[in-house]
Amino acid sequence: MDRARDALDDGAAWRARDILLAHVEEQNDPEALALLGEVLHGMGDLPRAGAIWFAAGARGPEVDRAVAAWRQQSSDDFAVMWASLPAAVREEPRARRVEALREKALAAEPAASEGEEDASVDEDESEGGTDAAQVIAWVLAAAFVVLAVVGAVTVLGWLVPGS
Repeated sequence: MDRARDALDDGAAWRARDILLAHVEEQNDPEALALLGEVLHGMGDLPRAGAIWFAAGARGPEVDRAVAAWRQQSSDDFAVMWASLPAAVREEPRARRVEALREKALAAEPAASEGEEDASVDEDESEGGTDAAQVIAWVLAAAFVVLAVVGAVTVLGWLVPGS
């Protein structure tokens, strides 16, 4: 923390950020998380500041805006949000809000978060299943052909007199 504060005093926010990031990856330190959130916010990295402040349990209007930016950047994908937290924050014991995020991430993608492959995708591929995008593509292609024929007949009708 002292090295990070010294870097900030020297005007080297990037160095303070790097020092604090390394620290919070190793230790779940709420004071360091709060300072890192401030540094990231000062550097204009609102989404990352939001993730860090969420982990720290910080509160306030700036924090709310930063957390909203973090959620927007991750499209409210809880697995993405969970992965964006520092490793030390994700380790047990976890704060209640962090545990709630973990549970939402596990509920959203249980197989992916446990390191397993999605068996349903493999089954569809092995059985030669048709996906919806392919069906839509064929329907659009057929509609294009029909419209092209109608257009060609119309143009020929204009070009050939007396028909």
